[in-house]
Amino acid sequence: MSAKVLWTPSQERYDASSMAQFERFARDTRGLEFEDYNAMWRWSVDDLESFWRAIWDFFEIPALQAPSQMLLKRQMPDMKWGKDAQLNYADAIIQHAHKRPDECALVVQSETFGRSEMTWAKLRDQVASVADNLRKMGVTQGDRVVAILPNTEVALIALLATASLGAVWSLCAPDMGHVAILDRFQQIEPKVLIAQDGYMHAGTQVDRRKVLAEINANLPSVTAFVTLPVIGPLPNNHIAWSTITQDSVSYQATQVPFEHPLWIVYSSGTTGNPKPIVHGHGGILLEASKQSLHQDISAKDRFCWLTSSGWIMWNGQWMALAQGASVAIFDGAANYPDMGVVWRFIADEKLSYFGAGAAFYSTCMKAGVTPCDDVDLENLRSLGATGSPLSGDTYDWIYRDVKADQWLAPISGGTDLAGAFVAGHPGMAVRAGEMQCRALGNAVRAYDPLGEELIGEVGELVCTEPLPSMPLYFWGDDDGSRLFDSYFADYPGVWRHGDWIAIDKSGASVIYGRSDATINRKGLRLGSAEIYQAVEGLDTVLDSLVVDLEFLGRDSFMPLFVVPAAGVPFDEALKEQINAAIRGQVSARFVPNEIVEIKEVPRTLSGKKLEVPVKKLLLGGDPQSVVNRDSMANPESFDFFLAYATARANT
Repeated sequence: MSAKVLWTPSQERYDASSMAQFERFARDTRGLEFEDYNAMWRWSVDDLESFWRAIWDFFEIPALQAPSQMLLKRQMPDMKWGKDAQLNYADAIIQHAHKRPDECALVVQSETFGRSEMTWAKLRDQVASVADNLRKMGVTQGDRVVAILPNTEVALIALLATASLGAVWSLCAPDMGHVAILDRFQQIEPKVLIAQDGYMHAGTQVDRRKVLAEINANLPSVTAFVTLPVIGPLPNNHIAWSTITQDSVSYQATQVPFEHPLWIVYSSGTTGNPKPIVHGHGGILLEASKQSLHQDISAKDRFCWLTSSGWIMWNGQWMALAQGASVAIFDGAANYPDMGVVWRFIADEKLSYFGAGAAFYSTCMKAGVTPCDDVDLENLRSLGATGSPLSGDTYDWIYRDVKADQWLAPISGGTDLAGAFVAGHPGMAVRAGEMQCRALGNAVRAYDPLGEELIGEVGELVCTEPLPSMPLYFWGDDDGSRLFDSYFADYPGVWRHGDWIAIDKSGASVIYGRSDATINRKGLRLGSAEIYQAVEGLDTVLDSLVVDLEFLGRDSFMPLFVVPAAGVPFDEALKEQINAAIRGQVSARFVPNEIVEIKEVPRTLSGKKLEVPVKKLLLGGDPQSVVNRDSMANPESFDFFLAYATARANT
């Protein structure tokens, strides 16, 4: 790969990083010397017991009892972690209230509520109060508490209160459809539901009262409804959120086993019922702590990840809080009143670390935003990105138009493990289009279809050793068959993640998109991301989606669907410009059979393109089963593809 270098850290910066501190810790306490990062990575995936114990000790993870053995069973999918441990996830965050009670823990900038701050002491006190009230509602260890809330302090407090009781948390974003929410929550039979009856978005008030009433009526297991009223009065028999946050009680956390359920998150749910993925207290604490090394997060930071409450990055942002960083939360439209609003927020809050989905950066680039000219980013040291591959031209835009002297560290992982497989390293150079390294403890490889490792070639992203944050199980999957089929059916004893990845001999990697949306043209495989980079690099194209349709006994048919930029006519000149870009940047093999104009690319709630459902539909799949519209960010966009599929079937 060996792309061009965009930034190189100084030795002083690396020496001050948490990764360098961990290296010194391994040397001083374990006698380990590493000639380079790859040597440390090999130790981390070969000696799992020693590595994860070092993470536990380095971060001084609070626990009533540390594990007597870190890894009991080194076998996927039946791995077992944390023998004899007794701990609680909430303690890792609340511990900072004892050390720095009057310092800022949270900053919330909400379009609905305005700006507010919360000290560590106030966070602890409200968590204790809500936990005590949940206990009075009958919540006990193992019960499920669910919420439909935006990304504000309310959701965090409710999570920590739930976790402190040993109960199990699950969250949906308030802009999700009621069917999608019920598809998730009905599976796990919650005891308490916490919700907000509306919110502001892009200057418009969104009233969710009817939707919430429908959800409430279809969750018979719920015995208590807690509501934060924004639009109207408190419904009858509901408990006001404000009344359960004010009691003066001491914080106490129930100590639970390492693999006790912490939260339930969900697959994207583009087809079928969403998979309720259960993660445990100990595994999440270990993975999040390790991830803070790759993002170089410590108590000195002011951190923000631009996320909705429906994305796993909502959960991921508390990694920074557990390290004592002040976390800034942005709750609102990222393009209202203009595309500069988030950059002004970064500057005003003097953030040192900011992360977002790759689509946010590319949208800013296409909108012509130049933060370096518009705001003061003196405090910004690091940028993160995930959600989809970050194109090379977006790397260039960041270093040209955002800030030249900063560390850009894209990561790639997933909801499934609430972590990252490939990540950043604060001591390495940043190269355009590449992620710097495989994450410590993550035995990431690229496999061919026969299970042979590939170096420098595109293959399936697999993980050959267990991770503590891999799912404990899927809720309701009593025999484990659904979990096995999701990750372990293709390569025995090896996790297959469903992404295309190329890893070079240095450990740098490039993600090429989902492997199940791969393009195969006359035997030459390609990830769709490469076509998107060529097509969406044009100023004349706003967005695009490509699928490869292979029909039995016929050559494949590859249509490319494009959203022209504002004011650009969809004509033969535009089509030729697109084809020329693909020929020049990819290969003539991948010139599409047809280019079709669309108004919007269909996307999941977390912003991913719905390539696979479109592909299934155009290959003759049942329109009612190929996609769950309530799991889409823009369900009306799928209507075009229904009509297109019908037209193709009639030709």
